[in-house]
Amino acid sequence: MEIEVLHGNITEFDADLIIVNLFEGIKEPVGATKAIDKALDNSISNIITLGDMKGKKGEITRLHTFEKIPSPRVIIAGLGEQENFNTREIRNLGANLIRACQGAEIRHIATIAHGIGTAGLSLQDSVQAFVEGVVLGNYRFDRHKTPKEDPDNLIERLTIIENDSEKIEEIQKAATKGCVLAQATNLARDLANEPANHLTPSDLVERAKKIAESKNIELEVLDRETMEAKGMGSLLSVAAGSVQPPKLIRLTYRGKDAEPGFDLALVGKGITFDTGGISIKPAPGMEAMKADMTGAASVIAAMEAISAIKPEINVTAIAPCTENMPGGNATKPGDVVTAMDGTTIEILNTDAEGRLVLADGICYAKELGARNIVDIATLTGAISIALGDQCYGMMGNNTDLLAKISDAASESGERVWELPMFEEYGEQIKSDVSDVKNVGGRPAGSITAAKFLEKFVGETPWVHLDIAGVDMATKNNGWVTKGASGQAVRTLINLVCNWKN
Repeated sequence: MEIEVLHGNITEFDADLIIVNLFEGIKEPVGATKAIDKALDNSISNIITLGDMKGKKGEITRLHTFEKIPSPRVIIAGLGEQENFNTREIRNLGANLIRACQGAEIRHIATIAHGIGTAGLSLQDSVQAFVEGVVLGNYRFDRHKTPKEDPDNLIERLTIIENDSEKIEEIQKAATKGCVLAQATNLARDLANEPANHLTPSDLVERAKKIAESKNIELEVLDRETMEAKGMGSLLSVAAGSVQPPKLIRLTYRGKDAEPGFDLALVGKGITFDTGGISIKPAPGMEAMKADMTGAASVIAAMEAISAIKPEINVTAIAPCTENMPGGNATKPGDVVTAMDGTTIEILNTDAEGRLVLADGICYAKELGARNIVDIATLTGAISIALGDQCYGMMGNNTDLLAKISDAASESGERVWELPMFEEYGEQIKSDVSDVKNVGGRPAGSITAAKFLEKFVGETPWVHLDIAGVDMATKNNGWVTKGASGQAVRTLINLVCNWKN
């Protein structure tokens, strides 16, 4: 989608559709809505007086202009109550509006900045959130569908109109950033939506190469032989049953003078398909396990945006990738393997494989000198039981890093919830035959998975994000789309871009 910012009067602008707004309880249009109302002979005022438009959240009223202004259509978007209006609502507004326009003969829409000054909203925050919502709501994954003769085309162009020329530069900057963040989220969606036969670990390497080449990011790929030499037995135990070779992908961005190590490492789980291995999953719903690499998709996509925004930070993203398949060579329940740092692991359930690949990913981040580590994964079904699909879980060992992620999520319009990491939870993953076992039973399953990862972190500040409850959506809901949602991608980007040592 092309996004442009222009100086002008929205009543004089020619687009397929113009969008203005109305807060709930407002009896007379103001601002751009008032200007459109006057040009349309008070049509909007008359509808308000008749009670057919009240400005409630989600309300969309469409008018035809009958050549009274250049644009043939106008939408008046209900914004709801002013005191409850925020960037989260603006982001959802943009997504819902763009979907309402799809399918008709509409390719170009024009709008104003929504919500400026309401509850302290800045111009930049309002514009960025709206653009994010529009780009996220305009997303569709249909690359494997036969093209239709008369397809329902997506919106091709968004123009933001501002009558104050001094604000154009600020609006353009906000729109550009919003577009970059949303496009990164859509990249992660593309990767997670991709069928597993079209996105093996080797295929994901090729996608990462394209990003690295176009964005001037350093790329490193570890193959099986290199991983064996480094002692990554935990990761390789998951790969043992698959004919697809495992890969560890590392993308690096350097935003300041070279120095040893990295300010931050992002580690994302990359299971490109998860059958559960020998502890095989039930067949119903297993097709969704193509998205068990959403953590890897998230860190890879985040790096694309980070390189475009260019924050002053040195950050590396690590994606340990493999399939988890049953087979003659597959790891068996009861086997003991050794991670990169020498920790021995009793594998009681081969379907608890994500923590095994992350363990070696975290060890590698430490070897590279990461001073802070954030891992992200569709790790446990237990997180859905605990939190449902309204937020993702956060656990860690450092209050400052936890607070930074919480702030970054809030800025993204996402919800994250911290779970406790009491020492006693570690008792559940003690093994009789090795240093640690990979499952701790049903109680506190998400927490014990995090306690497992904590074993490999040591004293390094670290946070674990479990996104298994929010990575896939069953329907469109505001900026979240059906299928891969892309949740947490913009949180990672904001975390990096707001970083202060």
